[in-house]
Amino acid sequence: MKLKSILMVLVLTAVVTSCCEGGSKKELFNGKDLTGWVCVLEDETPTSDVYGVKDGNIHIVGKPFGYMRTAQKYGDYKLHVEWRWIGEGTNSGLFQRVQDGDKVWPEAIECQLCAGKAGDYVMLGGAKIAEVECVGDFPVKDRVKDCEKPVGEWNTAEIICQGKNIKVYINGEFQNECTGDHSEGYIALQSEGGPIEFRNIYITDIK
Repeated sequence: MKLKSILMVLVLTAVVTSCCEGGSKKELFNGKDLTGWVCVLEDETPTSDVYGVKDGNIHIVGKPFGYMRTAQKYGDYKLHVEWRWIGEGTNSGLFQRVQDGDKVWPEAIECQLCAGKAGDYVMLGGAKIAEVECVGDFPVKDRVKDCEKPVGEWNTAEIICQGKNIKVYINGEFQNECTGDHSEGYIALQSEGGPIEFRNIYITDIK
């Protein structure tokens, strides 16, 4: 086979493989400001006092409680987020399938980032999943194991939302899976506890 033909086959194979693996990548954070995000707090504190950008990272103070969510809802996607604690490990979370009606505890499924518990699922605002009996204010489905890095180091969360199924990986290790009630919603980063930073936030379309 001629070199030109071989190259053409390789290009076509790469294209087909890419199409089968998923769609395009969309950055949710531009590294400069919070364009594309809606900030919510439990009180009248100016949101700019809690949510901001420092050295190219999203910086969240952690108090008062609240969250910053995407302005747009999403259906099927693979979410990539990196986070680290500033000073000490406290509490935060990544909300998936956030429903309309901004309030401090929206209807959503939280991938817990609380230090020592990253990968737990917490059902917020009446959200339910099929795998556990959801009773009380904050039902929990435990993670598989602990795989967080020491405070101050960057961790990676990858969350795959496909239909009503949600899977989470922390630092490349499978941690949890559930089946919820919704197949689309907003994505949110939580303010709860203490200073935390986020970077490299993007989604990839999946089929």
